[in-house]
Amino acid sequence: RPTPACVLGIDLGTTSVKAALLVGAEQGQVVAESCSRETQAHTSSLEAGPQGMEQNVRRIIRALNECLAALPQQQLQRVSHVGISGQMHGIVFWKKDKGCKWTECGTGPAFEPEEVSHLITWQDGRCSPTFLSSLPLPQSHISLATGFGCATVYWYLKKSPDFLKSYDAAGTIHDYVVAMLCDLKKPLMSVQNAASWGYFNSRNKSWNTDILKKSGFPVHLLPEVGDPGSTAGRTICAWHGIPKGATVGVALGDFQCSVYSCLTERTDAVLNISTSAQLTISMPPGFQPPETPDPSSAVTYFPYFNGDYLAVAASLNGGNVLATFVDMVARWTEELGLQVQESAIYTKIIKAALAQNDSKLSVHPTIFGERHIPEQLASVSNIAVSDLSLGHVTRALCRGIVENLCSMLPVQRLMETGVRRILGSGSALARNEVLRQEVERIFPFPVVYGKDVDAAVGAAMVM
Repeated sequence: RPTPACVLGIDLGTTSVKAALLVGAEQGQVVAESCSRETQAHTSSLEAGPQGMEQNVRRIIRALNECLAALPQQQLQRVSHVGISGQMHGIVFWKKDKGCKWTECGTGPAFEPEEVSHLITWQDGRCSPTFLSSLPLPQSHISLATGFGCATVYWYLKKSPDFLKSYDAAGTIHDYVVAMLCDLKKPLMSVQNAASWGYFNSRNKSWNTDILKKSGFPVHLLPEVGDPGSTAGRTICAWHGIPKGATVGVALGDFQCSVYSCLTERTDAVLNISTSAQLTISMPPGFQPPETPDPSSAVTYFPYFNGDYLAVAASLNGGNVLATFVDMVARWTEELGLQVQESAIYTKIIKAALAQNDSKLSVHPTIFGERHIPEQLASVSNIAVSDLSLGHVTRALCRGIVENLCSMLPVQRLMETGVRRILGSGSALARNEVLRQEVERIFPFPVVYGKDVDAAVGAAMVM
């Protein structure tokens, strides 16, 4: 019998690159191998200063190459399809004919970025509320926010127009990888990624080109748009041993792929806490989002698969809040003349919080703001002498992260839409028992922590 083909799933995340190889089995597709590499790609922004949040594309691709080199060659040679997902909203610019160069490495041909900008990520804060209010109103169901691809292009157009003259193509980081693998002359983007950039009408699947043209927006930078799950092209080289001519899908949203990897029933809600945090439910078949957004609404409707939508409370405050707290503790310790590894601090504060079953402290943890209320930052109230230990503060912080998410998509609404259980996923939730306890305390549904739900697996499953 011929050896069964494999499907490769890749996720280009905020902090790491993941790859998963799926093979067919009696019970459906199973993960045969997986690998993850931290990108360590964060870099300073020359133009935007401290408000900017950029990543070095070379480092991201280096992590991707390391990830693939670590997978078994024998199985990579059997890959017939490649599915790729990644962080939405962000934008990277490149020169079409000089986007990358192919070189020979230990595991076969691989590409390296050439004339490519930094990736301006979804966490970028250069577009202030005042700047955003000066832009034309989109014809879209999603409100425009800083970190969205089209908003970033407008920022360059107004603050540094020469920057844009150096490039003739743009996309998300995962659109860039697909374009390089398939040598696309014009980048191709899924409806999921296009909606995340702003100025995209999900109903008729088209950019707001008339609105954009009138304001001088360089519409030639906008990618073509395809349906999630469709084919973008075929690999032009035997990439890390993956055969030349393997089918590559149009790049997908990491969030949608994470949900796809675990959501089997419409009565399930998915709670994900990684760098950021999301709570999502499926909308009924045939649902269409409103024509215009409600900027004050905490719920956004994300295009999913087969024309369906997800209702999503997408919080900017998740594991990154805990990481910031750990960083603060580390800095204070250093100022006191002591050295403690951040990993050790994390372990100790979780242990201390597990010893405190309750805390009267109330932490509103929105240190990164929220898209629907960007001006509201974090606060701590109800401070009593009895609740000042690290355990009390960590317990209150973890509860605050979950409560903030719950305030965006309340329990009452989950009940009204027929939710019967919650599927918990994400690296922060997997590593932090205190967060899991708070989820179970706040939501009146059974909570299931399944396999490590991950976008790389979802991207492969779609293929």
